[in-house]
Amino acid sequence: MTALTSSTPSLSALKSIFGYDSFRDGQQTVIDQIIAGKDVLVLMPTGGGKSLCYQLPATLLDGLTLVISPLISLMQDQVEQVTELGVKAAFLNSSQSSETQQEIIEAIQNRTLDLLYVSPEKALQYSFRSLLASNKVALIAIDEAHCVSHWGHDFRADYRGLHQLKQHYPKVPMIALTATADTSTQSDIVQQLGLDEPYIYKGSFDRPNIHYRVLQKYKPFEQVAKYVAQQDSSGIIYCNSRAKVDDIADKLKKRGIRSAAYHAGMDNDERAWVQRQFLTDSIQVVVATVAFGMGINKSNVRYVVHHDVPRSIENYYQETGRAGRDGLPSEALLLFDEKDAARVKQWIEQGENNERLAVCLQKFEAMEAFGDALTCRRMVLLNYFSEFANKSCGNCDICLDPPTLFDGLETAQKVLSCIFRLGQCAPTQYVIDIIRGKKHQRLNPEHVELTTHGIGKDKPDAYWHSIINQLIHKGIIRVDLEAHAALRLTEAARPVLKGEDAIQLALPRLDVKSTKAAETKEYDKALFARMKHLRKAIADEHNVPPFVIFSDATLIDMVQKLPMSKRDMLSVSGVGETKLERYGAAFLTLIEEYAAS
Repeated sequence: MTALTSSTPSLSALKSIFGYDSFRDGQQTVIDQIIAGKDVLVLMPTGGGKSLCYQLPATLLDGLTLVISPLISLMQDQVEQVTELGVKAAFLNSSQSSETQQEIIEAIQNRTLDLLYVSPEKALQYSFRSLLASNKVALIAIDEAHCVSHWGHDFRADYRGLHQLKQHYPKVPMIALTATADTSTQSDIVQQLGLDEPYIYKGSFDRPNIHYRVLQKYKPFEQVAKYVAQQDSSGIIYCNSRAKVDDIADKLKKRGIRSAAYHAGMDNDERAWVQRQFLTDSIQVVVATVAFGMGINKSNVRYVVHHDVPRSIENYYQETGRAGRDGLPSEALLLFDEKDAARVKQWIEQGENNERLAVCLQKFEAMEAFGDALTCRRMVLLNYFSEFANKSCGNCDICLDPPTLFDGLETAQKVLSCIFRLGQCAPTQYVIDIIRGKKHQRLNPEHVELTTHGIGKDKPDAYWHSIINQLIHKGIIRVDLEAHAALRLTEAARPVLKGEDAIQLALPRLDVKSTKAAETKEYDKALFARMKHLRKAIADEHNVPPFVIFSDATLIDMVQKLPMSKRDMLSVSGVGETKLERYGAAFLTLIEEYAAS
């Protein structure tokens, strides 16, 4: 952190507008480069403070800061947040009423805006550039800059034309920002946007407040439902298909969990309603396809669950990054299954052109390695982004509960023998039913008579699911997706069946309890609850999400410091002059009443 040690304009604005005493790592250097007129590429983790790198200069520069953002919902969220800070900001798009658009156009012409958010399509329209001629563009910010790269995990063709902005405004500094970009993507961003010898800031990709955890995927809905039932805060569940999203959201609702589906098959009004309900804490859980994450700027998401394995580490990192943006302890849970992995590989092979196929497969193999890791998951994640950690994190499932290895030869032989005796034509659950000694109508009567029927009845289904997954990962079994996901033996199975090769397996993890990162230091939970109630009432009155008033982290700091005056209140992290003026009195009154009770 950069301490507040001088009265420079940027430091003064940080305190008076944003309410912070110090910059996060890298922020002040980036801002200084922008003020000096340099182009900048910023790589910071989600929740690392990227938006401040252009929002603060917008309050200091003479002219308009133009922000290119991919989603309307993201623009709306950011405009709401900076407006609450007293910054003059707006977003402009065709979905707004003609009256609203005209008001914003007049504000541009009258030079009364600090920040203007637009889509890449809007930014490239000739009519829009003509409108900007009436103003002075002081800074151009490209948010989610990885979208410009053909090698990025979320390439968008509409970003490709943004180099025209650099050609049109050659002397205006440009800042490109992303949370996820490997080395090739970084180079592509610089080239595609035409950045002029940019200053590149690459922050740590580490999110120390997020606890990473992987569970063997067995009965996924029951696993998800049990996990969510243990939570008392907001979360996101990601799935790979719309049908799965709808199904899980409906089932959760039937269990009394405030949940909603979100995917591209819904119309704009439905999606906007779900986002608003989630932002205002009216909905606890959103079950979504991956499109949802980029459009959400909610700081107090406490957990992200991946029902299905993502296609890349970049996707996983971006999606799990929705959790804990306020810096408080949060959790990322992945349900992992080798059969799912085989299916994703098949989708990649069928859906990608030859130019991208090898890269996409390489990215997915890195994701598989994360799911299968027997060493610190954070180290695996950071190493992928060329950030080499030299010690374990102490805040992932592997570090907190290291896997127990055992001599798995006999266990593996039971599975392989069963697959062989079933003619290598049965899927996973069928094989497990035989091993467990089950008897039901779906089983072939001849298979019930096999010597392998019941040889593993002392262990639950989930145990055998994990063992089979480990054997798939070791290349001893493969999944034949062309034959209804039948399990086949590979050449590597022969020496195991004969007892010629030793094999070590990990004792399966079957528990679904939440094991979040250690809580932040002690604070009065009762006062915190009353503050959240007051925050919600004020937010409803102003028709904004609660965290826009004050974040959870700000409320906790308020509870710990117990300010008794306006001067004291300004010492609370996240309380600037505008928010003090608007909301300070209400919270000071609450603290005074609580202290007197």
